Amino acid sequence: DNIMRIRMLPISNAFNRMPRLIHDLSESLDKSISLRTQGADTEIDKAVLEGITDPLMHLVRNAADHGIESRQRRLAGNKPETGVITLSACHQGGSVVIQVSDDGAGLDLDKIRAKAKRNGLISPDALISDSEAVELIFAPGFSTSDSVSEVSGRGVGMDVVRRNIQTLGGRVQVSTNVGTGTTFTIRLPLTLAIQECQLVQVGQQCFVVPLVSIIETVQLRRDDIKTVRQHLKFYKIRDSFIPLIDLRALLDVRESATTETERPLVVVVEADNLRVGLIIDELLGQQQIVIKSLARNYERVRYFSGATILGDGMVALILDVSEIISTHGDDTRPQL
Repeated sequence: DNIMRIRMLPISNAFNRMPRLIHDLSESLDKSISLRTQGADTEIDKAVLEGITDPLMHLVRNAADHGIESRQRRLAGNKPETGVITLSACHQGGSVVIQVSDDGAGLDLDKIRAKAKRNGLISPDALISDSEAVELIFAPGFSTSDSVSEVSGRGVGMDVVRRNIQTLGGRVQVSTNVGTGTTFTIRLPLTLAIQECQLVQVGQQCFVVPLVSIIETVQLRRDDIKTVRQHLKFYKIRDSFIPLIDLRALLDVRESATTETERPLVVVVEADNLRVGLIIDELLGQQQIVIKSLARNYERVRYFSGATILGDGMVALILDVSEIISTHGDDTRPQL
């Protein structure tokens, strides 16, 4: 605990770089922009702080360039001439939540759809929802800028921001309203050295699922599970279909601790705004773990982000939820 306290630093170390950035952007973009910060004394692990600084600067640049309107447009829309970008941070449970919000024009979803069709990201006749259109901004090389400048349009964009945040074990979400602004919400673990996790049993083996990735745990009836295209399984919950992945089959766990039950346990996990249900045999409990690198101590192993040594001396592998979903995401989406 003492070592962990030494590692913790206030997020003001990252926030303090932003006023100069906002000043320079105001000059280069010829806009009137002010910066507000909240929760700058919120503490976060030094390694997380170093990793989140560049993504935060990119989000602030985007808010100034794409979010905040020109003086003339703001006055014409009955808004104050000066646009406001707000940086806030707070602790929620075992995570740090950072928000970058602006009071600008919001995301132009029609423009995003049109640009995605021109770039071939979606088919010309595709009909996508607003939430799916928002997700397009995270596509590699995607930009709504019509010209290349020092601030934007270079094709190095939100995909890098999301990748960097995921590397830190976090996730990013976007909410936008036309005419009132956009908010990016980043949820990060307090530290990279210790992680809150759920232990699960598959066969006779114990695996670790990061708690930050878990949405809920449900016990299904066999009748709840629907099969599509002979091998893809889904279950319906609250008017949405969740694809199922059998961890025993995925990880090639041959031995079985229990016979197949009529009420299978499913851990619903999320990454990149996609959700899947992982079929397990048993929940073993939650605990804090110290993460060990597999690549450094052994070699890179598919579907696993690391390992930990449990209290009884056994090694448990940590599931890489993001890789599992990205590898099987296209195959497990229901064609309905």
